[in-house]
Amino acid sequence: MSEPTLAGIGIAITRPSDQAKKLSQLIETAGGHVIPFPLIEIASLDNYSDFEHVIADIAAYDWIIFISSNAVQNGMPRLLTQTLPSHLKFAAIGPVTAKELQEFGIQEVLIPKSRFDSESLLSLPEMHDMQGKKVMIVRGIGGREVLADTLKSRGASVTFAECYQRINPQDNVDALCAAWSNQQLQAIVVTSSEAMRHLLDLASNTSWLKHVTLCVNHARIAEQPIELGLKVVIADAPGDEAMMEVICKSLQ
Repeated sequence: MSEPTLAGIGIAITRPSDQAKKLSQLIETAGGHVIPFPLIEIASLDNYSDFEHVIADIAAYDWIIFISSNAVQNGMPRLLTQTLPSHLKFAAIGPVTAKELQEFGIQEVLIPKSRFDSESLLSLPEMHDMQGKKVMIVRGIGGREVLADTLKSRGASVTFAECYQRINPQDNVDALCAAWSNQQLQAIVVTSSEAMRHLLDLASNTSWLKHVTLCVNHARIAEQPIELGLKVVIADAPGDEAMMEVICKSLQ
Protein backbone atom coordinates (compact mmCIF):
# COMPACT_ATOMS: atom_id res chain seq x y z
CA MET A 1 0.00 0.00 0.00
CA SER A 2 1.32 3.43 -0.92
CA GLU A 3 2.09 5.80 1.92
CA PRO A 4 -1.30 7.22 2.97
CA THR A 5 -1.94 10.73 4.15
CA LEU A 6 -4.82 11.44 6.50
CA ALA A 7 -3.75 14.90 7.61
CA GLY A 8 -6.70 16.80 9.05
CA ILE A 9 -8.90 13.70 9.14
CA GLY A 10 -10.61 12.67 12.38
CA ILE A 11 -11.60 9.02 12.77
CA ALA A 12 -13.51 7.51 15.68
CA ILE A 13 -12.80 3.87 16.53
CA THR A 14 -15.59 1.97 18.28
CA ARG A 15 -13.65 -1.20 19.10
CA PRO A 16 -12.83 -2.25 22.67
CA SER A 17 -9.88 -0.16 23.85
CA ASP A 18 -7.33 -2.98 23.88
CA GLN A 19 -8.32 -4.07 20.35
CA ALA A 20 -8.02 -0.60 18.82
CA LYS A 21 -4.31 -0.02 19.43
CA LYS A 22 -2.87 -1.22 16.11
CA LEU A 23 -5.41 0.55 13.91
CA SER A 24 -5.04 3.72 15.99
CA GLN A 25 -1.29 3.63 15.45
CA LEU A 26 -1.69 3.16 11.69
CA ILE A 27 -4.08 6.10 11.47
CA GLU A 28 -1.87 8.38 13.55
CA THR A 29 1.24 7.40 11.57
CA ALA A 30 -0.67 8.49 8.44
CA GLY A 31 -1.36 11.87 10.03
CA GLY A 32 -4.94 11.23 11.11
CA HIS A 33 -6.51 12.05 14.46
CA VAL A 34 -8.03 9.15 16.41
CA ILE A 35 -11.08 9.60 18.61
CA PRO A 36 -11.43 6.59 20.93
CA PHE A 37 -15.13 5.78 21.30
CA PRO A 38 -15.49 2.14 22.35
CA LEU A 39 -19.06 0.94 21.93
CA ILE A 40 -18.17 -2.49 23.30
CA GLU A 41 -15.94 -3.46 26.18
CA ILE A 42 -15.21 -7.06 27.16
CA ALA A 43 -15.84 -7.99 30.78
CA SER A 44 -15.50 -11.18 32.80
CA LEU A 45 -18.63 -12.88 34.08
CA ASP A 46 -19.74 -12.28 37.64
CA ASN A 47 -20.23 -16.02 38.06
CA TYR A 48 -18.57 -18.85 36.09
CA SER A 49 -20.53 -21.76 37.57
CA ASP A 50 -22.64 -22.28 34.41
CA PHE A 51 -19.55 -22.21 32.19
CA GLU A 52 -17.66 -24.65 34.42
CA HIS A 53 -20.68 -26.96 34.51
CA VAL A 54 -20.73 -27.10 30.69
CA ILE A 55 -16.99 -27.67 30.22
CA ALA A 56 -16.89 -30.37 32.90
CA ASP A 57 -18.35 -32.70 30.25
CA ILE A 58 -15.71 -31.82 27.63
CA ALA A 59 -14.73 -35.48 27.13
CA ALA A 60 -18.12 -36.12 25.52
CA TYR A 61 -17.59 -33.57 22.73
CA ASP A 62 -16.23 -34.04 19.21
CA TRP A 63 -15.70 -30.37 18.30
CA ILE A 64 -15.07 -27.18 20.24
CA ILE A 65 -15.49 -23.92 18.31
CA PHE A 66 -14.16 -20.57 19.53
CA ILE A 67 -16.04 -17.53 18.27
CA SER A 68 -13.40 -14.92 19.11
CA SER A 69 -10.04 -14.28 20.72
CA ASN A 70 -12.00 -13.11 23.78
CA ALA A 71 -13.55 -16.58 23.98
CA VAL A 72 -10.08 -18.13 23.97
CA GLN A 73 -8.67 -15.75 26.57
CA ASN A 74 -11.60 -16.21 28.93
CA GLY A 75 -12.30 -19.88 28.24
CA MET A 76 -9.03 -21.74 27.75
CA PRO A 77 -7.52 -21.10 31.21
CA ARG A 78 -10.55 -22.80 32.75
CA LEU A 79 -10.64 -25.57 30.16
CA LEU A 80 -7.00 -26.40 30.81
CA THR A 81 -7.68 -27.13 34.47
CA GLN A 82 -8.78 -30.55 33.18
CA THR A 83 -7.35 -33.00 30.66
CA LEU A 84 -8.65 -32.37 27.16
CA PRO A 85 -9.63 -35.56 25.28
CA SER A 86 -7.28 -36.53 22.45
CA HIS A 87 -10.17 -36.90 19.97
CA LEU A 88 -11.39 -33.30 20.50
CA LYS A 89 -11.12 -31.14 17.37
CA PHE A 90 -10.72 -27.37 17.52
CA ALA A 91 -12.18 -24.74 15.17
CA ALA A 92 -11.97 -20.96 15.23
CA ILE A 93 -13.71 -18.14 13.43
CA GLY A 94 -10.42 -16.80 12.02
CA PRO A 95 -6.61 -16.66 12.22
CA VAL A 96 -6.42 -14.24 15.15
CA THR A 97 -8.53 -16.58 17.27
CA ALA A 98 -6.50 -19.57 16.06
CA LYS A 99 -3.27 -17.79 17.02
CA GLU A 100 -4.66 -17.24 20.52
CA LEU A 101 -5.36 -20.98 20.73
CA GLN A 102 -1.77 -21.71 19.71
CA GLU A 103 -0.63 -19.64 22.68
CA PHE A 104 -2.41 -22.22 24.82
CA GLY A 105 -0.73 -25.12 23.02
CA ILE A 106 -3.47 -25.96 20.50
CA GLN A 107 -1.69 -26.32 17.16
CA GLU A 108 -4.30 -27.90 14.88
CA VAL A 109 -7.20 -25.50 14.42
CA LEU A 110 -9.74 -25.46 11.60
CA ILE A 111 -10.34 -21.94 10.25
CA PRO A 112 -12.08 -20.50 7.16
CA LYS A 113 -9.99 -19.78 4.10
CA SER A 114 -11.27 -16.32 3.16
CA ARG A 115 -13.89 -14.30 5.03
CA PHE A 116 -13.71 -14.97 8.73
CA ASP A 117 -17.28 -15.42 9.94
CA SER A 118 -19.75 -18.16 10.83
CA GLU A 119 -20.90 -18.63 7.26
CA SER A 120 -17.35 -19.17 5.97
CA LEU A 121 -16.60 -21.66 8.75
CA LEU A 122 -19.82 -23.53 7.96
CA SER A 123 -18.83 -23.77 4.29
CA LEU A 124 -15.80 -25.95 5.11
CA PRO A 125 -16.18 -29.69 4.31
CA GLU A 126 -15.35 -30.63 7.92
CA MET A 127 -18.44 -28.74 9.11
CA HIS A 128 -20.81 -30.63 6.82
CA ASP A 129 -20.40 -34.16 8.17
CA MET A 130 -21.91 -33.40 11.58
CA GLN A 131 -24.54 -36.10 12.01
CA GLY A 132 -24.41 -37.33 15.62
CA LYS A 133 -21.52 -35.03 16.56
CA LYS A 134 -21.43 -33.08 19.83
CA VAL A 135 -20.25 -29.49 19.42
CA MET A 136 -19.36 -26.93 22.08
CA ILE A 137 -19.38 -23.28 21.01
CA VAL A 138 -17.33 -21.03 23.29
CA ARG A 139 -18.53 -17.44 23.10
CA GLY A 140 -19.70 -14.39 25.05
CA ILE A 141 -23.22 -14.07 26.39
CA GLY A 142 -25.65 -13.69 23.49
CA GLY A 143 -24.62 -13.34 19.86
CA ARG A 144 -25.63 -14.75 16.50
CA GLU A 145 -27.33 -18.14 16.33
CA VAL A 146 -26.55 -19.00 12.70
CA LEU A 147 -23.59 -21.26 13.55
CA ALA A 148 -25.49 -23.32 16.11
CA ASP A 149 -28.70 -23.45 14.09
CA THR A 150 -26.92 -24.63 10.94
CA LEU A 151 -24.90 -27.30 12.77
CA LYS A 152 -28.11 -28.57 14.40
CA SER A 153 -29.75 -28.77 10.98
CA ARG A 154 -26.82 -30.96 9.91
CA GLY A 155 -27.44 -33.39 12.75
CA ALA A 156 -25.13 -32.06 15.46
CA SER A 157 -25.90 -31.56 19.13
CA VAL A 158 -24.77 -28.05 20.08
CA THR A 159 -24.07 -26.52 23.50
CA PHE A 160 -23.01 -22.96 24.24
CA ALA A 161 -20.24 -22.33 26.76
CA GLU A 162 -20.45 -18.61 27.52
CA CYS A 163 -17.40 -17.17 29.27
CA TYR A 164 -17.50 -13.36 28.96
CA GLN A 165 -19.91 -10.50 28.47
CA ARG A 166 -19.99 -7.42 26.26
CA ILE A 167 -21.04 -4.09 27.72
CA ASN A 168 -21.62 -0.71 26.10
CA PRO A 169 -19.66 1.93 28.04
CA GLN A 170 -21.30 4.87 26.20
CA ASP A 171 -24.63 6.50 27.05
CA ASN A 172 -24.65 9.26 24.41
CA VAL A 173 -22.83 10.44 21.29
CA ASP A 174 -22.33 14.06 22.35
CA ALA A 175 -18.54 13.77 22.00
CA LEU A 176 -18.82 12.55 18.40
CA CYS A 177 -21.47 15.11 17.52
CA ALA A 178 -19.28 17.91 18.91
CA ALA A 179 -16.25 16.63 16.99
CA TRP A 180 -18.29 16.62 13.77
CA SER A 181 -19.60 20.13 14.44
CA ASN A 182 -15.99 21.29 14.80
CA GLN A 183 -15.05 19.53 11.53
CA GLN A 184 -12.87 17.11 13.48
CA LEU A 185 -14.76 13.89 12.63
CA GLN A 186 -14.94 12.49 9.12
CA ALA A 187 -15.27 8.74 9.69
CA ILE A 188 -16.25 6.12 12.25
CA VAL A 189 -14.80 2.60 12.25
CA VAL A 190 -17.32 -0.08 13.28
CA THR A 191 -16.27 -3.73 13.22
CA SER A 192 -19.18 -5.57 14.83
CA SER A 193 -22.94 -5.65 14.27
CA GLU A 194 -23.49 -5.13 17.98
CA ALA A 195 -21.40 -1.95 18.02
CA MET A 196 -23.27 -0.70 14.95
CA ARG A 197 -26.60 -1.24 16.72
CA HIS A 198 -25.32 0.72 19.73
CA LEU A 199 -24.15 3.57 17.49
CA LEU A 200 -27.42 3.81 15.57
CA ASP A 201 -29.47 3.63 18.77
CA LEU A 202 -27.44 6.41 20.40
CA ALA A 203 -27.53 8.58 17.27
CA SER A 204 -31.17 7.94 16.37
CA ASN A 205 -32.25 11.56 16.88
CA THR A 206 -29.33 13.22 15.12
CA SER A 207 -28.74 14.08 11.48
CA TRP A 208 -24.96 14.63 11.59
CA LEU A 209 -24.29 10.90 11.13
CA LYS A 210 -25.46 11.19 7.51
CA HIS A 211 -22.37 13.34 6.83
CA VAL A 212 -19.87 10.88 8.31
CA THR A 213 -18.38 7.85 6.53
CA LEU A 214 -18.93 4.56 8.36
CA CYS A 215 -16.03 2.16 7.73
CA VAL A 216 -16.90 -1.49 8.34
CA ASN A 217 -15.17 -4.82 7.75
CA HIS A 218 -18.12 -7.02 6.74
CA ALA A 219 -21.15 -6.59 4.50
CA ARG A 220 -23.41 -7.83 7.30
CA ILE A 221 -22.42 -4.84 9.48
CA ALA A 222 -23.27 -2.48 6.62
CA GLU A 223 -26.84 -3.69 6.12
CA GLN A 224 -28.64 -1.59 8.74
CA PRO A 225 -26.86 1.75 8.10
CA ILE A 226 -27.30 1.34 4.34
CA GLU A 227 -31.04 0.84 4.90
CA LEU A 228 -31.03 4.14 6.80
CA GLY A 229 -29.34 5.92 3.90
CA LEU A 230 -25.99 6.40 5.62
CA LYS A 231 -22.65 6.42 3.81
CA VAL A 232 -20.85 3.11 4.33
CA VAL A 233 -17.62 1.69 2.92
CA ILE A 234 -16.65 -1.95 3.36
CA ALA A 235 -13.09 -3.27 3.62
CA ASP A 236 -12.45 -6.01 1.07
CA ALA A 237 -10.47 -8.17 3.50
CA PRO A 238 -10.15 -8.67 7.25
CA GLY A 239 -7.43 -7.03 9.30
CA ASP A 240 -6.25 -3.52 10.17
CA GLU A 241 -4.29 -3.04 6.93
CA ALA A 242 -7.40 -3.61 4.82
CA MET A 243 -9.36 -1.25 7.05
CA MET A 244 -6.65 1.40 6.60
CA GLU A 245 -6.82 0.95 2.85
CA VAL A 246 -10.57 1.55 2.69
CA ILE A 247 -10.28 4.51 5.06
CA CYS A 248 -7.60 6.15 2.89
CA LYS A 249 -9.43 5.37 -0.34
CA SER A 250 -12.70 6.88 0.88
CA LEU A 251 -11.33 9.92 2.72
CA GLN A 252 -8.25 11.15 0.85
